[in-house]
This record gives sequence, C-alpha cells and structure tokens, in this order.
Amino acid sequence: MTSQTKAELDAFRDEVAAFLDTAPTDAIREAGRKTTSAFPPFEQAVAWQVILNEKGWAAPDWPEEYGGTGWSGAQRTIFEEEYRKRDLPPLLPNSLKMVGPLLIDLGTEEQKAKYLPRILSGEDYWTQGYSEPNSGSDLASLKCSAVADGEDYIINGSKIWTTFAHKSNRMFMLVRTSAEGKKQQGITFLLLDRTDFPGMDIRPIRGLDGNAEFCEVFFDNVRVPQSGRVGAENEGWSVAKHLLKHERNGSSNSPVLVRYLQRITESAREEMSPFGGRLSDDPVFQRDLGALHADVTTLAHFERLIMGGHEMANDPALPSVAKTMTTELTQRVSLMMTRIAGLEGLSLQLDALTVGSGVDPMGSELDLIAMPFYLNSRATTIYAGTNEIQRDLIARSLQVA
Repeated sequence: MTSQTKAELDAFRDEVAAFLDTAPTDAIREAGRKTTSAFPPFEQAVAWQVILNEKGWAAPDWPEEYGGTGWSGAQRTIFEEEYRKRDLPPLLPNSLKMVGPLLIDLGTEEQKAKYLPRILSGEDYWTQGYSEPNSGSDLASLKCSAVADGEDYIINGSKIWTTFAHKSNRMFMLVRTSAEGKKQQGITFLLLDRTDFPGMDIRPIRGLDGNAEFCEVFFDNVRVPQSGRVGAENEGWSVAKHLLKHERNGSSNSPVLVRYLQRITESAREEMSPFGGRLSDDPVFQRDLGALHADVTTLAHFERLIMGGHEMANDPALPSVAKTMTTELTQRVSLMMTRIAGLEGLSLQLDALTVGSGVDPMGSELDLIAMPFYLNSRATTIYAGTNEIQRDLIARSLQVA
C-alpha cells in the first residue's frame, strides 16, 4: 500500500473514533476498564470481537485475503491509539494472535478453510496446551503422550496454565509422539476440535488476583483425529517455535501502556504525597513517572518502525526483544499503579471487578484494578519463555551476526 497523506490519515482517525464511540456496549466498556491482564473478561471480549468482525476490523494483523484489514502500519497505529483512549478491552489473543496466524503460515488449505472463519467470527476460541506441571520453561521435556491408533491419536497426560480452557471449545497443544533422539524431537503439534472429549477433565485454577483464568487439563485415553496435526509427526517443535514468534511479537502494546500512564497521571493529581501537597508535584514521583514515560515512548517508536516495514522486522531476535521490552515495562507500570493506589488498593474486591455486578468499588477504579493487575503481571516475564531465555536468544543471534 502506498503511503497515505496526512489528510487521509486524519479522515481514517475520524472514522475509527466515530465507530469506537458508538459500537461498544456499556458492558464491553466496563470490561475494558476492569481488565487486569492480557486476557479481558471472556464473555464481553467475545461479544466485542463479533461487533468488530462485522465491521471487518477483528484482525488488523492478518493478511487481507484471510480477513485482515489491509491497513498500513500508520493506520494500525492510529487504530490502536484510538482504541486505548477509550479503555476498550483487548481481544482474546490465543485465537487471533497465535493459532490463527500459525494456520495462515503453516496450516493446510483444509485447516485454513475450516478454522480461520470461525476464529474471526468468535465462534471458536482456542486454549493453549503447552506447559505441563514439570515442563514449563523447559517445554521440550513435556511428557503428555499421543499414540497413533488408526486415524486417531490416543492422548494421556496433563497440561497446566491453559488459559480459559473452561470457556474454550478448541485447543492447540503439543504432545510427545516419540521418545527417540533429542528431547526437542518426537513432539507433535495438534489441533483439538473440542475441549470436551470423553476422558478430558478441565479444572480451573484461582490465581493470586482472585480470578480463575488458568486451568489444569487431564487426558485419560482421549481419542482425537490425526487430521488435526499441523506439520509432520514428530516435527511439532518447529511449529511451536513458529507460533511463539507470534505470541512474543506483540506489535502494538505501547498504546495500552500509554493509557495506563495517563490514568496514573490523572490519579496522581488527586492523591496526597506523604510529604505534603499533591503526589503529582512530588519530585521523586515526577522522576520515576518521567522515566516510565520515556521508556514507553521508546517502545512506541520501536513498534511504529516494525509496523512501518523497517528492516529490523526480519531480525530473528525481534520477537525476543519485543517480548522482553513489553513485559518488563508492563511490570514497571503495574508497580507504579500500586504506588498511586496505596492502601486503597489492598482490598480484594471480586464482586466490584465482575462486569455487570453493579457493585461500587471502594476507592477509584484505578484502586480497584491496581493490585490484581500487579499480581497478574508478575507472570509476564515467565510465560512465552522467560525473559532470561529471551536474553540468551538475543545474545546468540548477535554472536551469529
């Protein structure tokens, strides 16, 4: 696409703003304000995706031939900026940001035709079956097995940290189909058409923030068709690494952090400093908030370069760089939110966090979400490969270069 003029981009911004001002329901807006992790309240996120898909805006990152928007990098940046200004909930990432792009890249034509339209429409939501109780960052040591039997696989074992498995109707997972060779060998990538196969037991796990976002899933002789395999048998490690590039390479996280900083700045004008006066006037607070603003602005510039087609987008270390920068900034922002909330942020208010409950929070909405967001963000530097592993991958890429 040719670059747009300022007038064209301004007109596009007006179109986006007008739609985002009128299309979301009150419940969707409430869900956005009360989102405390990368995964927003499930029901409202799905309802919002349906609305966006009807507009053709559910998957801006997808190629146009598969239902993407065909927007330029500048248009995608504008959309994200206007989106976050209104505190709208992020869309659920497992389907749109992970398995969908994977199938576009590596799926068969039959798999694309079967799954992609239902991912866009929100009819299907996918949970991720990667980690196991003894195979987290060392994912290659997984033991959940799949034994071929006719046209099916029979699965035994368990998975953990399967986000929203209790609300999903699909699962993508890694299974061990061979014990020969290195531990990275003998792994196969499977798509499960359902999360309610006979012998499949899903148990929600309540986190420190009080939400049952994660689950543990047990498989007892669960029979699934081999037609759900992506790639060849025993070559699922390469498929998984490809998907992780999409999971780590969040291309538009800075608008979310910018909006959080705006909310922090607004609240600081109302909060009293322990040393007298408003917190916003405290020089130490100003120093720390200014440093955060500078680093988030750096991330925003980095993301604009990537979406604008800069040559660094082809650097194999990019997903690791993006994941490390984004997750560590997220933790710093969440910590700053707890400084603003203070003692008012310590109460666990699950009823007030529930969309549609009508329960008023004690204190402000920022007080309500600060501690759950802080607790949930502790995991960001662990999931999708710990940041220590990401730094090792970055170092290896520099050695090769």
